[in-house]
Amino acid sequence: MRKQDLTSIKKQAKFLPNPKGRGPDFPISPKRISMPPQPEQENTKETAHCENSSGKSSGKIGLVLEGGAMRGLFTAGVLDVFMEQGISFDGMVGVSAGACFGCNLKSGQIGRALRYNKKYCTDWRYCSIRSLVLTGNLFGAQFCYHRLPAELDPFDWEAFLSNPMEFFLVCTDMLTGEPVYHRCAERGYECLEWMRASASMPIVSTIVEINGGKYMDGALADSIPLAFMERQGYGKNVVILTQPEGYVKQKQPFMGLVRLLYRKYPRFLDAFGQRHLLYNRQLECVQRQAEDGKAFVIRPEATLPVKRITSKPELLQQTYDIGRQTGEQTLSKLKRWMEALPL
Repeated sequence: MRKQDLTSIKKQAKFLPNPKGRGPDFPISPKRISMPPQPEQENTKETAHCENSSGKSSGKIGLVLEGGAMRGLFTAGVLDVFMEQGISFDGMVGVSAGACFGCNLKSGQIGRALRYNKKYCTDWRYCSIRSLVLTGNLFGAQFCYHRLPAELDPFDWEAFLSNPMEFFLVCTDMLTGEPVYHRCAERGYECLEWMRASASMPIVSTIVEINGGKYMDGALADSIPLAFMERQGYGKNVVILTQPEGYVKQKQPFMGLVRLLYRKYPRFLDAFGQRHLLYNRQLECVQRQAEDGKAFVIRPEATLPVKRITSKPELLQQTYDIGRQTGEQTLSKLKRWMEALPL
């Protein structure tokens, strides 16, 4: 990355300081975790989960899934291989499509993400300009997030809730422009609305309101939430990316339209405008953690057949197959890394 870009990032982004010199600074300020009420426990602040005082990382292994709309079928392919091979994690965090497809890992539903995407990608209710015009959402809110998991390709809530793996997702707070991390430990409508919020792309989605808050695409505030998982005590993390090595995110397009549509949310506009800087900085952080053995990165070797959105089932299948192939090729190395002593 060019020196001027890094200088710009340091000036514009808020950094989480290194605790006692351990680990890199990350360009995401700490933000609350939204959690469903638990017995004798209300919504918990992020600081409730800290690296232990001995200075040694926890033995917990986490999974970090970035988004990328239908490029997430690459991630789905990798995750299906994990499930077939019995590879499990103590916790995971997903952003946008990473959350929407990643939830199937916790529910143990091999092949589900590919199945419903191929079946409904040509259905206007699932994803279409018609849906955008009629409902305000390119991906139909009611169809995708409620009817489909309830009736058309049922989501296994019993398996999801019985799996002890923690499941977090990331949204962007419209008022603060900062990330909100929600732990899905509840069944039904509200959990699905959090997933919808995490994947609600600006311009082509409506703002999602949950419990008085307003949220959109989590990728705008924290595209690769590796630092978040480390702050929760996950000493080692597998990071699945949907862009090949060497990818550099460019400045967000359509800024004029975005400023017009979201003029009431200046901090959200700041997050939108700075996203490419933060994303590229996060890629550098992921690379450093991988070099230190604290992260294991899985990514496609080349640009995926699906750029972002498609109505062609064959492209979805190709993207998924690349994910499966990558997962299978990575298995032996990944198992050795997971079995090694915590750093």
